[in-house]
Amino acid sequence: MTFPAQRLGLLIVLSGPSGTGKTTLARRVCDRGEAIFSVSCTTRAPRPGEVDGKDYFFLQDADFVEKIGRGEFFEHAHVHGRRYGTLKSYVIDNLQRGIDVILDIDVQGAAQVRASDDEHIRRCLLDIFVMPPSIDELRARLSGRATEDAAAFELRMKNAAEEMSHWPEYSHVLVSAAREADAARFEALLTAARMRSSLRS
Repeated sequence: MTFPAQRLGLLIVLSGPSGTGKTTLARRVCDRGEAIFSVSCTTRAPRPGEVDGKDYFFLQDADFVEKIGRGEFFEHAHVHGRRYGTLKSYVIDNLQRGIDVILDIDVQGAAQVRASDDEHIRRCLLDIFVMPPSIDELRARLSGRATEDAAAFELRMKNAAEEMSHWPEYSHVLVSAAREADAARFEALLTAARMRSSLRS
């Protein structure tokens, strides 16, 4: 009997409202070379400092819709008036090479990933919802950023509360606390998941 030396990569789906630290958790793992961020497509305009092909693939709405029609996305969503999506080819190519891929996506996108009938997605998926310790704590974290007016802030809080209602759909939930404690628990989840037999064939 031979044991396969090569494993498939993990498809790590991270969701949760802004302010929970999920992007920081993902960036820490990626900075160490243990995983890569999936580069998503979006129809929103680039923010200052963002680079096409690195932060996002910035598409016109018509181009995005054409890719939907050709079945090039395995998940896509319409959020805050903009489209976001993940290309099948990008993700599956990396999983087959044994590279862990992180998707930082909303609950709509995560539901589409879970519904995928692709064998690689079923075998490689690890979905995690990052929750704030309370809605009051989330409000305090987001209000400290002071990046939007009062009306936009309240809309963000309303959307966050709706998003948080979807946590039972995920296989794992990480309730945010101190940054180092969150990182330790997140990395423990990844270590255990990398030992799954479904990643070997």
